[in-house]
Amino acid sequence: MREWWVQVGLLVVPLLAAYLHIPPPQLSPALHSWKSSGKFFTYKGLRIFYQDSVGVVGSPEIVVLLHGFPTSSYDWYKIWEGLTLRFHRVIALDFLGFGFSDKPRPHHYSIFEQASIVEALLRHLGLQSRRINLLSHDYGDTVAQELLYRFKQNRSGRLTIKSLCLSNGGIFPETHRPLLLQKLLKDGGMLSPILTRLMNFFVFSRGLTPVFGPYTRPSESELWDMWAGIRNNDGNLVIDSLLQYINQRKKFRRRWVGALASVSIPIHFIYGPLDPVNPYPEFLELYRKTLPRSTVSILDDHISHYPQLEDPMGFLNAYMGFINSF
Repeated sequence: MREWWVQVGLLVVPLLAAYLHIPPPQLSPALHSWKSSGKFFTYKGLRIFYQDSVGVVGSPEIVVLLHGFPTSSYDWYKIWEGLTLRFHRVIALDFLGFGFSDKPRPHHYSIFEQASIVEALLRHLGLQSRRINLLSHDYGDTVAQELLYRFKQNRSGRLTIKSLCLSNGGIFPETHRPLLLQKLLKDGGMLSPILTRLMNFFVFSRGLTPVFGPYTRPSESELWDMWAGIRNNDGNLVIDSLLQYINQRKKFRRRWVGALASVSIPIHFIYGPLDPVNPYPEFLELYRKTLPRSTVSILDDHISHYPQLEDPMGFLNAYMGFINSF
């Protein structure tokens, strides 16, 4: 009789092989509609998904939305219509490696490349000479910081930024508290590719739900939409590469925090104070000390890391208050 572990192995190996090749979930009607209403442009041979809606006729205002990790431009869907009532153009993209955009591997993902993709999108749309309002969240905050640095350098061909609104991003490495799974994936070495292949909806949902407030957690269908965006184009296999942005924040802190602290454009921060990733009050105290000119909107006590999803009306009102103040 064969050893018991041989028999177990003969059973487990084919099951594991089948598991690792489970196809991504089907898109929900809402997510399918989001994809169908968007477009793609090509950046250095890579397809980048974006949304571009025409809103108020006659207004010159343009807002560009920069999403967070590990999700996509769909993060903005709850405030999208409200933004079209104020802006002539509302534009959002899925960064490379996210959502419906291409997810090459192996690939050196960087904040610098994502900022260049934003610039390329605006050139593609013929908006490179227009003044742009940036609205960002999480990972997108760091992309916005790099765009701000380039704007500050006044280099030709760079974005002209009219205003910047950040939200719940780890712009200060010293107050950023990444999740345990993020730490394992970004610094796991040879273990990281194995963990990304083993990641499933259960692991994802259990990891993401705690960054929402206790009364504003996403429904299971909303979590499936997020997971479907990640699994599209095998995006779970590049998460460890994307997570290097945390190390990039530390390496380029002076460049990116310095850009925020030294510009004269209007800057605002919308903050969900229950955020475990950027905890209160440490984060807010450092923000106000570093950027005394910036205004801040603090949402209700139970709002956490995804304020635009957890409290879309509060988020939109805070942003409109900022935009209408200058």
